[in-house]
Amino acid sequence: MQIDVVSDTICPWCYIGKRRLERALAASGGTQAWIGWRPFQLNPDMPVEGMERETYLTKKFGSRERAERVYAPIVEAGREEGIAFAFDRIKRTPNTLMSHRLIRIAGKNGRQNEAVDGLFRAYFEEGRDIGDLTVVSDVARDAGMDRDEVHAYLETDADLDRVRAEDAFARELGIQGVPCFIIERSVVLSGAQPPDVFQQAFATAAARGVSAQDTAAGAPSSPTAS
Repeated sequence: MQIDVVSDTICPWCYIGKRRLERALAASGGTQAWIGWRPFQLNPDMPVEGMERETYLTKKFGSRERAERVYAPIVEAGREEGIAFAFDRIKRTPNTLMSHRLIRIAGKNGRQNEAVDGLFRAYFEEGRDIGDLTVVSDVARDAGMDRDEVHAYLETDADLDRVRAEDAFARELGIQGVPCFIIERSVVLSGAQPPDVFQQAFATAAARGVSAQDTAAGAPSSPTAS
């Protein structure tokens, strides 16, 4: 089963959604899934160097106090998934292009899931700046990749245009928020849904796949239940 996840590395609901997806897959027993992480920038106009966290929160929410009220249910949802969100430790909101480039090269090395998890953990639990070359290179190392090779790659503009193009394509598809999960290219789930909703989506995608095979073989299609 193929699952494409459109997400941003500074999206807390994307971190929660990842954990819920993993729980759904584990509960599904023998379900085998290939998960591909696709880029989306919540702040496409963010300066390359990022922005001081206080400035960002004021621009986005009006004040840190209001931001804390918005984050409160996220902290609770994270706790239920074993995520220790530490928003107070974050000192800088980054431009996420570099982190998305890490995810892209991690995919070529078979370490994409580990890289995504490492980026989420570094930013949300440790308060590290994932727009910083040294930090992102360290995340790559901890994800099982060659740190020096990744560092050299990130020092260039390699794949920068590809990441931007994928982000633009997601918006052309109508994706306006993340996380967005595309299962078998036929079932779309928006938001960090509970595991049982993911499992229902797995079943729907599997049924559509069987139906498509039957139709291709010339068998009559079953009527859609209402």
